[in-house]
Amino acid sequence: MRSRLRRARHTVGRYVDDRVVRWQTGTQEGQVAVLGVLAVLSAVILALSIVSYPVFPAFTFVIPLLLGSITLRFKPLLVLVGTIALFVAVTVTVESLETGMTTNRVSSLVMMTVVAGIQLWEARRRRSGLPGPLGEAMLVDLRDRLQAQGKVPPLPAPWHAESAMLTAGGVHFSGDFMVANLSEDERKLEMVLVDVCGKGVAAGTQSLQLAGALGGLIGALPPLALFAAANDFLMRQDWDEGFATAVHVTIDLRSGDYGIINAGHPPALHWHPGASDWKTDHARGTALGILQHPDFHETRGTLAPGEALLFFTDGVVESREQGVEEGVEWLRSVAARAVRPGFEGAAGRIIGRVKTKDDDRAVLLLARRD
Repeated sequence: MRSRLRRARHTVGRYVDDRVVRWQTGTQEGQVAVLGVLAVLSAVILALSIVSYPVFPAFTFVIPLLLGSITLRFKPLLVLVGTIALFVAVTVTVESLETGMTTNRVSSLVMMTVVAGIQLWEARRRRSGLPGPLGEAMLVDLRDRLQAQGKVPPLPAPWHAESAMLTAGGVHFSGDFMVANLSEDERKLEMVLVDVCGKGVAAGTQSLQLAGALGGLIGALPPLALFAAANDFLMRQDWDEGFATAVHVTIDLRSGDYGIINAGHPPALHWHPGASDWKTDHARGTALGILQHPDFHETRGTLAPGEALLFFTDGVVESREQGVEEGVEWLRSVAARAVRPGFEGAAGRIIGRVKTKDDDRAVLLLARRD
């Protein structure tokens, strides 16, 4: 007997799990299963309402209605609304025959009609065609996948790289992003820090597109060709503000030799421990997505033991109170104090000192330990 119960419990559990997975993937079968569950719930409420209307009034049907609005597509939701409307008509008619139509009852019916209309309108205008949680999960999954390709892989000793990012208003989508690639022999490291024009959600979808394009090309094209391809990509987009600034660094992890290409981005900083100071790199170039044939200039140098390179977006140094040049001078002072305890955690300490919160902020640090 117990073994039969366990098998039955296991079978039911697998069935439920399968239906949940199907709903999460947005299949028609999953939608039908959820619609069936909500229809049964509505039928239970109907029965309870007929038995005891004061305890389960017509407004109780708002529970399956709200659940349907966050789990169903437009057409299944329309079926659910029609079913609930029928059940409400039945229970209100039965109760009204006994006690008459009251003002409170009419008010509840009007409110339910308004709620149902709003839910149908919201479901109809969803551009993804998916319920809110599924559409959000898909977008977040895409963001996470693209951000994963921007994480710097573990570097061989004595190298250290870290980044820190904060978004405008605390939203989870940013116009700032990074992509990185380490060669198979762990000798050549490439990193690109990008700032798409705009901030927060407004620039988030554009940065997702550009991050996908750059993530597929970094390591496959030379740095100048990579920026040329990114520029062509932005020129083809029909965006209101279709440009971005970027900085690219390529470094030989054996010799420390590096090259920096700047496309309209704030200047990189080079840490010299002997002078305890950050020196400004002079790489300059045109922002991506503005000219058909932008001009880029590369600077070269060598990162000796104890030295570091610092890259950042304009949200770190620019605000309404100060321009980029004043902000860079401020950053040189802040970053000098941030690396005194060591390079580990320095990116977080730097970005934590930024006072302005109305723009996306990103800091990338690459260091060669002693």
